[in-house]
Amino acid sequence: MATWSCAGVLVGEPPALRRRIAFSCPPIFPILTSFRRFKYRSRAQPTWRRRTVLSLAFARGGDDEVAVLASVTAAAAEEKEEEDVGFLVVNFYKFVLIEDPLVEVSKHLSFLQGLDIHGRIYLSEQGINAQFSGPTKYALAYVDWIKDDDRFSDILVQISPTTTGHAFPRLRVRYKSSLVQVEGGTSDLPLLDPNMRATPLAPFEWRERMQAMNKAGKPFSQEDAVFLGRKSLLLDVRNGYEWDVGHFHGAERPNVDSFRNTSFGLSGQEEVASDSLAQIDKENTDILMYCTGGIRCDVYSAILRHKGFQNLYTLSGGVSNYLKNEGPADWVGNLFVFDSRLSLPPSAYKPEAIAETRPKIIFEGSTFARCYLCGSELLVFKHRNCANIDCNFLFLSCKTCVDKFRGCCSSECKDAPRLRPVLPGHQRYQKWHIYRDGVLQREPKV
Repeated sequence: MATWSCAGVLVGEPPALRRRIAFSCPPIFPILTSFRRFKYRSRAQPTWRRRTVLSLAFARGGDDEVAVLASVTAAAAEEKEEEDVGFLVVNFYKFVLIEDPLVEVSKHLSFLQGLDIHGRIYLSEQGINAQFSGPTKYALAYVDWIKDDDRFSDILVQISPTTTGHAFPRLRVRYKSSLVQVEGGTSDLPLLDPNMRATPLAPFEWRERMQAMNKAGKPFSQEDAVFLGRKSLLLDVRNGYEWDVGHFHGAERPNVDSFRNTSFGLSGQEEVASDSLAQIDKENTDILMYCTGGIRCDVYSAILRHKGFQNLYTLSGGVSNYLKNEGPADWVGNLFVFDSRLSLPPSAYKPEAIAETRPKIIFEGSTFARCYLCGSELLVFKHRNCANIDCNFLFLSCKTCVDKFRGCCSSECKDAPRLRPVLPGHQRYQKWHIYRDGVLQREPKV
């Protein structure tokens, strides 16, 4: 805008020329269509705000350069204060009718232009699912903008810290017919009808159920888990590798490594032994489902409702919301997250929380917090991807096995022809094509 270029030449010019230039600029106030628009723009573009302050100061016709510099210095100090706040990771979702999701995608892209936001924001006819990171001022500006829309005004926004900058490599805002990847997709599921999804339990209600179900101090089953005279069953609707770093007491490890393949309550006769919901009383058993943020449970509960399961309950906001409100009561370990942080201790959500690092009951063959290769106990609950570019399996490993197997998950992968470099600590690999194009391990020369 003209005011920008004017601001660039005002300082240092003779007073009369400064006034003439300033008054020849278009008025800046029509640009600020509303106070909220100014707030968002100022959060997103600090340089624009500093120039605006400078232009307004001169447009008043004053020759006091000290006052002008004071205004600019104050604006710069405010920017510095905002920049020092740090980064946030934000998650939210909501099932709500979006009549034209492609138009909605364009609106979001337009608002996010110029904001330092990285992450995944998916929209469909059934709603929105978002996980993103950014400096506090940018992240909260987007949240404010979302909540200004009546469709999303009551959305549950979950925020957690990150100490290493962005938790996602880039920003993706796109249309996806299924907000969650599940076999067959979600477009035909009645997700917009809350009566077809599970009944949400607030974190304190969930804690009461956990304490009642755990009082016997033994694993759950449809025979021995009882709450107020009703049989209950706890269902972890996540992936097995997520369970390996943290879970609720008594929850069995899911036998899947991709939510798309989850099949509780859908198994054929030959798979009954591995299906926790096989042969239970669908009308008289309470099924309590939990996942990281809640969306997978909502989706899967609609599938189970269609299969005839009557008493379905979910943990509202998922484990992350529970840890924030109730701390790690009845929870053991960390929470796996789908970003560069990999897993977070309960204290990340509730700073005063002290979590259990070992379950009260350890079952033979348990994979919780153990090295996938040698079975030794681990103190750091962080996964790594197999260095074999054609495997990429996500697993827990001790330092000894990382060195011994060159960052791979097996002897077979160790001898594979395309191995990525062994990353120090718990860093994440970049996109696979970078390694395909030549950044691979080389056999040591003898």
